[in-house]
Amino acid sequence: MSTVVVSAGSAGWFAQTGQVLRRWLISTFRQVWGPVMSLVQPIIWIVLFGQVFHSLGALPQFGSAGYIAYLVPGILMMTVLYSGAWAGTGYIDDIGSGVMDQYLTSPISRSAIITGQLVQQLIINFAQSLVVLGIGALAGARFAGGVGGMLLTLGVATLLATIFCCCSTAVALISRSQIALISLSQLIVLPATFLSTTMMPAALMPDWVQAVLRWNPMTWAVELGRGGLAGSLPDAGWWQAGGLVLLAALAFWWAVRSLRSYQRSI
Repeated sequence: MSTVVVSAGSAGWFAQTGQVLRRWLISTFRQVWGPVMSLVQPIIWIVLFGQVFHSLGALPQFGSAGYIAYLVPGILMMTVLYSGAWAGTGYIDDIGSGVMDQYLTSPISRSAIITGQLVQQLIINFAQSLVVLGIGALAGARFAGGVGGMLLTLGVATLLATIFCCCSTAVALISRSQIALISLSQLIVLPATFLSTTMMPAALMPDWVQAVLRWNPMTWAVELGRGGLAGSLPDAGWWQAGGLVLLAALAFWWAVRSLRSYQRSI
């Protein structure tokens, strides 16, 4: 993977971030099979679950749109969640190859290092989200919210991606271990998915699950995305959106702080 070259004192924060972003985008194009293969899973989820649980669409909890329309925003957020949880692996590779040492001995802003890679991840997630929406439309989902609703859903997906990308980055810089990152990611993403309204309305779940999912950021993102695509936002939409923004800011702060802690430890 190529390194970033920034002349001392000659580049501002945006230029530095752009250089980091360029480096990660080049890496993505060289290994494009990774983001492409990550789309196989949502295709399976939408097609398989959509067919297996098609009859659930007749239940009043799903309204008149059917189960596919209910499922698509959940699968979109799940794709973002899984992709974001792996974002930190790039930093572990950089630590092992010595690229991180080159970063930290250069006059580049630590927040620019985090932001450049984060923007690359968000670009990938945005493209994946568009594909998932397209797959959902081909599977029969109809989005009454129109273009505005889709843009709102993509914006919410970007917030969710920011949270998990930054958390993954922080964990990677703290643990410096692929095994630890993968294990912790699996420990978080599965409960976050199934203890939410990703695949099933809260009313059809046990009481204890309903109590948990109410405070699950995945539920907030799914409900906002579902409301955007349907053209009718949930009553709790404002505080859910505010919660996602706050968590995204805290996660970014944690990632930058973890990078600075890593630098002090070497």
